[in-house]
Amino acid sequence: MLSREDFYMIKQMRQQGVYIVDIATQIGCSERTVRRYLKYPEPPARKTRHKMVKLKPFMDYIDMRLAENVWNSEVIFAEIKAMGYTGGRSMLRYYIQPKRKMRPSKRTVRFETQPGYQLQHDWGEVEVEVAGQRCKVNFAVNTLGFSRRFHVFAAPKQDAEHTYESLVRAFRYFGGCVKTVLVDNQKAAVLKNNNGKVVFNSGFLLLADHYNFLPRACRPRRARTKGKVERMVKYLKENFFVRYRRFDSFTHVNQQLEQWIADVADKRELRQFKETPEQRFSLEQEHLQPLPDTDFDTSYFDIRHVSWDSYIEVGGNRYSVPEALCG
Repeated sequence: MLSREDFYMIKQMRQQGVYIVDIATQIGCSERTVRRYLKYPEPPARKTRHKMVKLKPFMDYIDMRLAENVWNSEVIFAEIKAMGYTGGRSMLRYYIQPKRKMRPSKRTVRFETQPGYQLQHDWGEVEVEVAGQRCKVNFAVNTLGFSRRFHVFAAPKQDAEHTYESLVRAFRYFGGCVKTVLVDNQKAAVLKNNNGKVVFNSGFLLLADHYNFLPRACRPRRARTKGKVERMVKYLKENFFVRYRRFDSFTHVNQQLEQWIADVADKRELRQFKETPEQRFSLEQEHLQPLPDTDFDTSYFDIRHVSWDSYIEVGGNRYSVPEALCG
């Protein structure tokens, strides 16, 4: 049974004109299930769990057959029926269904989004030299699902403020906003994700409301759903950060990144489309939502006590302030 989040996602995608086959691919269910959920006015209540009394004596045998990569419930049903099972097929299918995620060699179907529909967000990190010191550079990659065009923002931390700042800069760079933003389960965006029941960070929800996009989190242990952006993280490590290893500052890193994207990344040919991200973006750009009048405020606010020597501590660093603020 699908989660409440999936139910509302199905409704919203359909209202936005997404085809049923594409909805089914993204949600991870059949087209028949999508059509059934579209008929419901509200999320359906969960059914009471089947009683497994009749099946219990055969569970060890079923698990053994699954371990042997036999997943056809009709085959297993015939076998346990010959062993004395008197229950129905639905009880057997109910028992097998949650175990299907263990099935080896599961084929991944690449989901292609409509222009302007989705942006995928992820972080990467690499060790380089900044201002003469070896340090870790964190970089946020925001990739448009249709065109594969991306924006990168380098920062000292992967915290909430820098996550939101990376998205603000990306929307400004693209000149518009998408309808959905897909994120990993980082605390800056997701507080809890329990089998599709997602609790988003309040700050991330404010960002989503400001730019009118629908936040969406990857299912746990299903990171391949944001494979486009993860490939871009790898691409950056194997291309940009191989070419450039020394920087004067984080500002310098971001300047170099922007130039490299314009000169190299935007002009690479995408083999499956025989086009560049720059060419595909010319189509996607007109489908982006307009930006609000003002940027989302990503500034960090907190109260700090000024020490006797006129310093405050923020994020593990000490900063001097006027002596009049001591105490």
